[in-house]
Amino acid sequence: MSVPAMDSFKTVLRFLTNQKSTIGYSFMALLTIGSERIFSMVSFQCPCNRGQNFAYGITFLLGPAVVLLALGLFISTRLWRLCTGCCLNPFKLCPRGNFLGCASALINILSTACIAPIMWLCVALLNGTFYECAVSGLDENMVVDLFCKNKTPACREELARVPCGKTQLSADENKELLLMLRAQSQILGWSIIIISAVATLIGTCYKNCRSQVSYLQLTFWKIYVVKEQEKLETFAEEYATKLAERNLKSFFDNKHPEAFPFPNHKAWEEISATYTFTQSEQYYSTLQRYVERVDRDYTPEKRPVLESEDGIEMA
Repeated sequence: MSVPAMDSFKTVLRFLTNQKSTIGYSFMALLTIGSERIFSMVSFQCPCNRGQNFAYGITFLLGPAVVLLALGLFISTRLWRLCTGCCLNPFKLCPRGNFLGCASALINILSTACIAPIMWLCVALLNGTFYECAVSGLDENMVVDLFCKNKTPACREELARVPCGKTQLSADENKELLLMLRAQSQILGWSIIIISAVATLIGTCYKNCRSQVSYLQLTFWKIYVVKEQEKLETFAEEYATKLAERNLKSFFDNKHPEAFPFPNHKAWEEISATYTFTQSEQYYSTLQRYVERVDRDYTPEKRPVLESEDGIEMA
Protein backbone atom coordinates (compact mmCIF):
# COMPACT_ATOMS: atom_id res chain seq x y z
CA MET A 1 0.00 0.00 0.00
CA SER A 2 1.38 3.43 -0.97
CA VAL A 3 2.15 6.14 1.58
CA PRO A 4 -0.75 8.46 0.56
CA ALA A 5 -3.17 5.54 0.70
CA MET A 6 -1.85 4.55 4.13
CA ASP A 7 -2.22 8.13 5.39
CA SER A 8 -5.78 8.27 4.06
CA PHE A 9 -6.58 4.97 5.77
CA LYS A 10 -5.17 6.26 9.07
CA THR A 11 -7.21 9.46 8.72
CA VAL A 12 -10.42 7.50 8.17
CA LEU A 13 -9.59 5.15 11.05
CA ARG A 14 -8.90 8.10 13.36
CA PHE A 15 -12.18 9.72 12.36
CA LEU A 16 -14.12 6.51 13.04
CA THR A 17 -12.38 6.14 16.41
CA ASN A 18 -13.21 9.71 17.41
CA GLN A 19 -16.83 9.28 16.33
CA LYS A 20 -17.36 5.82 17.81
CA SER A 21 -20.10 7.06 20.17
CA THR A 22 -22.04 8.63 17.30
CA ILE A 23 -21.56 5.54 15.15
CA GLY A 24 -22.64 3.31 18.03
CA TYR A 25 -25.83 5.29 18.65
CA SER A 26 -26.59 5.36 14.92
CA PHE A 27 -26.18 1.59 14.74
CA MET A 28 -28.40 1.23 17.81
CA ALA A 29 -31.08 3.37 16.16
CA LEU A 30 -30.98 1.30 12.96
CA LEU A 31 -31.13 -1.92 14.97
CA THR A 32 -34.10 -0.60 16.95
CA ILE A 33 -35.98 0.38 13.79
CA GLY A 34 -35.29 -3.02 12.21
CA SER A 35 -36.35 -4.90 15.34
CA GLU A 36 -39.57 -2.91 15.61
CA ARG A 37 -40.46 -3.63 11.99
CA ILE A 38 -39.80 -7.34 12.46
CA PHE A 39 -41.97 -7.40 15.61
CA SER A 40 -44.77 -5.55 13.83
CA MET A 41 -44.81 -7.68 10.69
CA VAL A 42 -43.90 -11.14 11.96
CA SER A 43 -44.79 -11.51 15.63
CA PHE A 44 -47.48 -8.94 16.44
CA GLN A 45 -51.11 -9.91 15.79
CA CYS A 46 -53.62 -7.70 17.59
CA PRO A 47 -56.46 -9.91 18.96
CA CYS A 48 -59.02 -7.15 18.26
CA ASN A 49 -60.85 -8.08 21.43
CA ARG A 50 -61.88 -5.49 24.00
CA GLY A 51 -60.72 -7.68 26.87
CA GLN A 52 -57.26 -8.44 25.42
CA ASN A 53 -56.24 -5.53 23.21
CA PHE A 54 -54.82 -3.30 25.94
CA ALA A 55 -52.76 -6.01 27.68
CA TYR A 56 -51.46 -7.36 24.36
CA GLY A 57 -50.59 -3.97 22.87
CA ILE A 58 -48.99 -2.52 26.01
CA THR A 59 -46.89 -5.67 26.43
CA PHE A 60 -45.41 -5.29 22.95
CA LEU A 61 -44.94 -1.55 23.49
CA LEU A 62 -43.31 -1.59 26.94
CA GLY A 63 -41.96 -5.15 27.19
CA PRO A 64 -38.96 -4.70 24.84
CA ALA A 65 -38.23 -1.32 26.46
CA VAL A 66 -37.97 -2.96 29.90
CA VAL A 67 -35.73 -5.71 28.49
CA LEU A 68 -33.47 -3.13 26.81
CA LEU A 69 -33.25 -1.17 30.06
CA ALA A 70 -32.27 -4.31 31.97
CA LEU A 71 -29.65 -5.19 29.34
CA GLY A 72 -28.30 -1.63 29.40
CA LEU A 73 -27.82 -1.83 33.16
CA PHE A 74 -26.43 -5.36 32.95
CA ILE A 75 -23.64 -4.43 30.51
CA SER A 76 -22.80 -1.18 32.32
CA THR A 77 -19.25 -1.48 33.63
CA ARG A 78 -19.70 1.68 35.71
CA LEU A 79 -22.72 0.19 37.49
CA TRP A 80 -20.88 -2.96 38.55
CA ARG A 81 -17.81 -0.94 39.47
CA LEU A 82 -20.01 1.14 41.76
CA CYS A 83 -22.15 -1.65 43.23
CA THR A 84 -19.77 -4.61 43.55
CA GLY A 85 -19.43 -5.46 47.23
CA CYS A 86 -21.85 -2.74 48.38
CA CYS A 87 -24.08 -5.27 50.19
CA LEU A 88 -21.18 -6.18 52.48
CA ASN A 89 -19.93 -2.60 52.72
CA PRO A 90 -22.57 0.04 51.85
CA PHE A 91 -19.97 2.82 52.13
CA LYS A 92 -18.47 1.60 48.83
CA LEU A 93 -21.34 3.32 47.04
CA CYS A 94 -20.22 6.71 48.29
CA PRO A 95 -16.51 6.59 49.22
CA ARG A 96 -15.23 9.53 51.27
CA GLY A 97 -18.85 10.57 51.86
CA ASN A 98 -19.13 11.91 48.31
CA PHE A 99 -22.91 11.56 48.06
CA LEU A 100 -23.21 14.14 45.30
CA GLY A 101 -20.66 12.31 43.16
CA CYS A 102 -22.41 9.00 43.85
CA ALA A 103 -25.80 10.44 42.82
CA SER A 104 -24.24 11.93 39.69
CA ALA A 105 -22.70 8.58 38.76
CA LEU A 106 -26.02 6.76 39.24
CA ILE A 107 -27.84 9.35 37.10
CA ASN A 108 -25.25 8.98 34.33
CA ILE A 109 -25.53 5.18 34.46
CA LEU A 110 -29.33 5.28 34.34
CA SER A 111 -29.47 7.90 31.58
CA THR A 112 -27.07 5.88 29.42
CA ALA A 113 -29.09 2.70 29.98
CA CYS A 114 -32.31 4.55 29.01
CA ILE A 115 -31.09 5.44 25.50
CA ALA A 116 -32.09 2.13 23.89
CA PRO A 117 -35.52 1.90 25.62
CA ILE A 118 -36.36 5.48 24.62
CA MET A 119 -35.34 4.72 21.04
CA TRP A 120 -37.63 1.69 21.04
CA LEU A 121 -40.59 3.66 22.45
CA CYS A 122 -40.13 6.47 19.94
CA VAL A 123 -39.90 4.13 16.94
CA ALA A 124 -42.84 2.01 18.14
CA LEU A 125 -45.04 5.05 18.80
CA LEU A 126 -44.18 6.70 15.49
CA ASN A 127 -45.20 3.50 13.73
CA GLY A 128 -48.35 3.33 15.86
CA THR A 129 -49.21 -0.36 15.53
CA PHE A 130 -48.82 -1.29 19.21
CA TYR A 131 -50.49 1.88 20.48
CA GLU A 132 -53.50 1.44 18.19
CA CYS A 133 -54.11 -2.05 19.53
CA ALA A 134 -53.62 -1.07 23.18
CA VAL A 135 -55.79 2.07 23.25
CA SER A 136 -58.59 0.57 21.17
CA GLY A 137 -59.10 -2.00 23.92
CA LEU A 138 -59.61 0.54 26.71
CA ASP A 139 -63.11 0.50 28.13
CA GLU A 140 -62.85 3.89 29.82
CA ASN A 141 -65.73 6.22 28.98
CA MET A 142 -63.39 9.16 28.49
CA VAL A 143 -61.36 7.28 25.87
CA VAL A 144 -64.40 5.88 24.07
CA ASP A 145 -66.13 9.27 24.06
CA LEU A 146 -63.01 10.88 22.60
CA PHE A 147 -62.97 8.58 19.59
CA CYS A 148 -66.69 7.99 19.12
CA LYS A 149 -67.91 11.55 19.54
CA ASN A 150 -70.31 12.43 16.72
CA LYS A 151 -70.04 8.86 15.41
CA THR A 152 -72.64 6.14 14.95
CA PRO A 153 -73.75 4.16 18.05
CA ALA A 154 -71.94 1.09 16.70
CA CYS A 155 -68.60 2.88 17.16
CA ARG A 156 -68.47 2.07 20.88
CA GLU A 157 -68.87 -1.64 20.22
CA GLU A 158 -66.61 -1.82 17.16
CA LEU A 159 -63.69 0.31 18.39
CA ALA A 160 -61.66 -2.73 19.52
CA ARG A 161 -61.84 -4.21 16.00
CA VAL A 162 -60.61 -1.06 14.24
CA PRO A 163 -56.88 -2.08 14.19
CA CYS A 164 -57.81 -5.24 12.27
CA GLY A 165 -60.13 -3.48 9.83
CA LYS A 166 -62.85 -6.06 10.51
CA THR A 167 -65.58 -3.78 11.81
CA GLN A 168 -69.19 -3.29 10.78
CA LEU A 169 -68.50 0.41 10.38
CA SER A 170 -68.22 2.10 7.03
CA ALA A 171 -64.79 2.17 5.40
CA ASP A 172 -64.50 5.93 5.86
CA GLU A 173 -65.42 5.78 9.56
CA ASN A 174 -63.02 2.89 10.17
CA LYS A 175 -60.21 4.79 8.43
CA GLU A 176 -60.97 7.94 10.41
CA LEU A 177 -60.75 6.09 13.73
CA LEU A 178 -57.51 4.40 12.68
CA LEU A 179 -56.01 7.76 11.70
CA MET A 180 -57.01 9.24 15.07
CA LEU A 181 -55.30 6.39 16.92
CA ARG A 182 -52.17 6.69 14.78
CA ALA A 183 -52.08 10.47 15.18
CA GLN A 184 -52.20 10.16 18.97
CA SER A 185 -49.43 7.57 18.90
CA GLN A 186 -47.18 9.72 16.73
CA ILE A 187 -47.83 12.83 18.84
CA LEU A 188 -46.80 10.87 21.92
CA GLY A 189 -43.70 9.57 20.12
CA TRP A 190 -42.61 13.05 19.04
CA SER A 191 -43.30 14.34 22.56
CA ILE A 192 -40.88 11.78 24.00
CA ILE A 193 -38.26 12.73 21.39
CA ILE A 194 -38.62 16.46 22.13
CA ILE A 195 -38.56 15.98 25.91
CA SER A 196 -35.51 13.70 25.69
CA ALA A 197 -33.64 16.13 23.43
CA VAL A 198 -34.40 19.13 25.66
CA ALA A 199 -33.52 17.20 28.84
CA THR A 200 -30.23 16.04 27.29
CA LEU A 201 -29.35 19.58 26.22
CA ILE A 202 -30.19 21.04 29.64
CA GLY A 203 -28.29 18.28 31.44
CA THR A 204 -25.21 18.70 29.25
CA CYS A 205 -25.26 22.50 29.64
CA TYR A 206 -25.66 22.22 33.42
CA LYS A 207 -22.84 19.68 33.68
CA ASN A 208 -20.46 21.80 31.60
CA CYS A 209 -21.42 25.02 33.39
CA ARG A 210 -20.70 23.39 36.75
CA SER A 211 -17.36 21.99 35.57
CA GLN A 212 -14.41 23.06 37.72
CA VAL A 213 -11.93 22.67 34.86
CA SER A 214 -11.62 24.05 31.35
CA TYR A 215 -13.10 22.40 28.27
CA LEU A 216 -9.70 21.29 26.92
CA GLN A 217 -8.64 19.78 30.24
CA LEU A 218 -11.98 18.00 30.49
CA THR A 219 -11.42 16.64 26.97
CA PHE A 220 -7.95 15.46 27.97
CA TRP A 221 -9.40 13.73 31.03
CA LYS A 222 -11.95 11.85 28.92
CA ILE A 223 -9.19 10.70 26.53
CA TYR A 224 -7.02 9.65 29.47
CA VAL A 225 -9.81 7.56 31.03
CA VAL A 226 -10.32 5.67 27.76
CA LYS A 227 -6.59 5.05 27.29
CA GLU A 228 -6.13 3.96 30.91
CA GLN A 229 -8.93 1.41 30.55
CA GLU A 230 -7.41 0.06 27.33
CA LYS A 231 -3.97 -0.28 28.94
CA LEU A 232 -5.48 -1.80 32.09
CA GLU A 233 -7.06 -4.57 30.05
CA THR A 234 -3.75 -5.18 28.25
CA PHE A 235 -1.73 -5.26 31.49
CA ALA A 236 -4.35 -7.43 33.21
CA GLU A 237 -4.20 -9.98 30.40
CA GLU A 238 -0.39 -10.04 30.44
CA TYR A 239 -0.13 -10.43 34.22
CA ALA A 240 -2.94 -12.98 34.34
CA THR A 241 -1.06 -15.00 31.71
CA LYS A 242 2.19 -14.77 33.69
CA LEU A 243 0.45 -15.77 36.93
CA ALA A 244 -1.27 -18.72 35.25
CA GLU A 245 2.04 -19.89 33.73
CA ARG A 246 3.79 -19.52 37.09
CA ASN A 247 1.11 -21.54 38.92
CA LEU A 248 1.00 -24.28 36.28
CA LYS A 249 4.80 -24.50 36.21
CA SER A 250 4.86 -24.86 39.99
CA PHE A 251 2.19 -27.56 39.86
CA PHE A 252 3.72 -29.69 37.11
CA ASP A 253 7.32 -29.23 38.34
CA ASN A 254 6.12 -30.04 41.86
CA LYS A 255 8.10 -27.10 43.26
CA HIS A 256 7.34 -24.11 45.41
CA PRO A 257 6.15 -21.23 43.20
CA GLU A 258 8.40 -18.29 42.52
CA ALA A 259 7.65 -14.98 44.22
CA PHE A 260 5.10 -13.00 42.25
CA PRO A 261 4.54 -9.38 43.37
CA PHE A 262 0.88 -8.54 43.24
CA PRO A 263 -1.20 -5.58 44.50
CA ASN A 264 -2.93 -6.25 47.80
CA HIS A 265 -6.67 -6.35 48.34
CA LYS A 266 -6.84 -2.81 49.70
CA ALA A 267 -5.10 -1.45 46.60
CA TRP A 268 -7.66 -3.12 44.33
CA GLU A 269 -10.45 -1.64 46.43
CA GLU A 270 -9.04 1.89 46.16
CA ILE A 271 -8.50 1.91 42.40
CA SER A 272 -11.95 0.35 41.80
CA ALA A 273 -13.79 3.28 43.37
CA THR A 274 -15.55 5.77 41.11
CA TYR A 275 -13.75 9.07 40.56
CA THR A 276 -14.97 12.54 39.64
CA PHE A 277 -12.35 14.87 38.21
CA THR A 278 -12.04 18.04 40.30
CA GLN A 279 -9.72 21.03 40.34
CA SER A 280 -8.75 20.42 43.97
CA GLU A 281 -7.01 17.15 43.06
CA GLN A 282 -4.64 17.04 40.10
CA TYR A 283 -5.39 13.40 39.38
CA TYR A 284 -7.20 11.95 36.41
CA SER A 285 -8.31 8.66 37.98
CA THR A 286 -8.33 6.67 41.19
CA LEU A 287 -5.37 4.72 39.81
CA GLN A 288 -3.24 7.86 39.45
CA ARG A 289 -4.34 9.08 42.88
CA TYR A 290 -3.28 5.76 44.40
CA VAL A 291 0.13 5.40 42.70
CA GLU A 292 1.10 8.99 43.58
CA ARG A 293 0.22 8.66 47.25
CA VAL A 294 3.11 9.34 49.60
CA ASP A 295 1.90 6.75 52.14
CA ARG A 296 1.25 4.09 49.51
CA ASP A 297 1.28 0.53 50.84
CA TYR A 298 3.68 -1.62 48.80
CA THR A 299 2.94 -4.82 50.72
CA PRO A 300 2.06 -7.50 48.14
CA GLU A 301 -0.95 -9.77 48.47
CA LYS A 302 0.26 -13.06 49.93
CA ARG A 303 -2.96 -15.04 50.18
CA PRO A 304 -5.67 -13.62 47.94
CA VAL A 305 -9.12 -14.76 49.00
CA LEU A 306 -11.79 -15.10 46.35
CA GLU A 307 -15.23 -16.61 46.29
CA SER A 308 -15.74 -19.51 43.93
CA GLU A 309 -18.91 -20.34 42.02
CA ASP A 310 -20.10 -22.80 44.67
CA GLY A 311 -19.61 -20.28 47.47
CA ILE A 312 -16.50 -21.89 49.00
CA GLU A 313 -13.70 -19.48 49.84
CA MET A 314 -10.34 -20.22 48.31
CA ALA A 315 -7.10 -19.03 49.86
